[in-house]
Amino acid sequence: MGAVVADDGPSGVKAPDGGWGWAVLFGCFIITGFSYAFPKAVSVFFKELIREFGIGYSDTAWISSILLAMLYGTGPLCSVCVNRFGCRPVMLVGGLFASMGMVIASFCTSIIQIYLTAGVITGLGLALNFQPSLIMLNRYFDKRRPLANGLSAAGSPVFLCALSPLGQILQHEYGWRGGFLILGGMLLNCCVCGALMRPLEPPKKSEAIKEPAEKKVKKKLLDFSVFKDGGFVIYALAASIMVLGLFVPPVFVVNYAKDLGYQDTKAAFLLTILGFIDIFARPICGMVAGLKWVRPRCIYLFSFAMIFNGFTDLMGSMSVDYGGLVVFCIFFGISYGMVGALQFEVLMAIVGTQKFSSAIGLVLLAEAMAVLIGPPSAGKKRRKLLDATRRYMFVFIIAGIEVTTSALVLALGNFFCIKKKSEEPHTKEEAAEREELNKSENKSPEDAKVDSIEVEQFLKDEPEKNGEVVTNPETCV
Repeated sequence: MGAVVADDGPSGVKAPDGGWGWAVLFGCFIITGFSYAFPKAVSVFFKELIREFGIGYSDTAWISSILLAMLYGTGPLCSVCVNRFGCRPVMLVGGLFASMGMVIASFCTSIIQIYLTAGVITGLGLALNFQPSLIMLNRYFDKRRPLANGLSAAGSPVFLCALSPLGQILQHEYGWRGGFLILGGMLLNCCVCGALMRPLEPPKKSEAIKEPAEKKVKKKLLDFSVFKDGGFVIYALAASIMVLGLFVPPVFVVNYAKDLGYQDTKAAFLLTILGFIDIFARPICGMVAGLKWVRPRCIYLFSFAMIFNGFTDLMGSMSVDYGGLVVFCIFFGISYGMVGALQFEVLMAIVGTQKFSSAIGLVLLAEAMAVLIGPPSAGKKRRKLLDATRRYMFVFIIAGIEVTTSALVLALGNFFCIKKKSEEPHTKEEAAEREELNKSENKSPEDAKVDSIEVEQFLKDEPEKNGEVVTNPETCV
């Protein structure tokens, strides 16, 4: 948090829960769509790249892997940038980076150059947009925050359904170079979304009060004190376990259908079903999470979503025909959408507004480490198991066990290890902020006593005329 920035959750500012917040939500919807869908959409160009550079499919798959690694692994860097410069400048620079990476990639002559441009530069640009957009969403919404998170998360399936067909059209009409160039131009829309992230203005104060407050507040560029919060530690551990199995079924379900003897187009249609259900599951789950009775227990709803997802994987492993896989994709789309809508809402609820910018960066780094360290061994075991048995059932079972384990870690850890607290602010800064808001809205009993004394003194000091106190409408009851 370094120097105090203009949009770093200024003290005394209430989340508007609407107004310009809807523009911020729209920008977050687009950024989330690009961030999650772009690494998958780029895969439609892999055949052309294989033909162009004479490489294997595994070599081109590194492009998507690098994009995801940059999106998750640069979390702390994004937190430092946001806490130092603010959300809007970071997003504008990120949009330029994302666009520039794809534009330069269209002129590359080797796969290594594409790794550096479309992978590293574009991935960094998307990361510099994704994290600040969630931070701004957290600042603009409070009462309606679960719904806002659900709507913004819906950008991922919507953009995935749109970008993949668009990529195929661009490849057919303009080749991979022209496609990269056009996609680079589209990514400039991230700069437009960044411009929408207008900082919240602090309340006007007198200079005498304002200057000491500014000197007093000293924040860190990366707040590691979140690790003192048991709820955050449990959440980070559960999220790290969850990512090991959460993304496995969407990757293997198409090959699962092909292995059962169905045509490529029919097998690919399963992902369309999954994505269509996912689009509606996220905002609906956000609405449910915002209900008065559900919201205080949102962490348990998130645990249920993960258990639901893991159980769906276990049941899907028993599918023996196309109908069974369709049913699996419907229920997986529901559970997957619930997880997507709740994962950042729960983190916001655990750490609070002031520490969220640091917490999200550290969580994304933990997930990146789990993805990079866990899957090399787990992935090899899955492949060996698949090669030995020729059955996708075991791959789905392993994924289901991993996601279910993460749900149990989160729910049981929260229930047994976290002491029940009364509704208190997470930080001293939030305590001061709430106290200031209360002063501005309702006067305390002490203030009321002071006011009554002043009125009595005023009446006593008032000059008398003909033995009667001069009265006016302001002093009359």
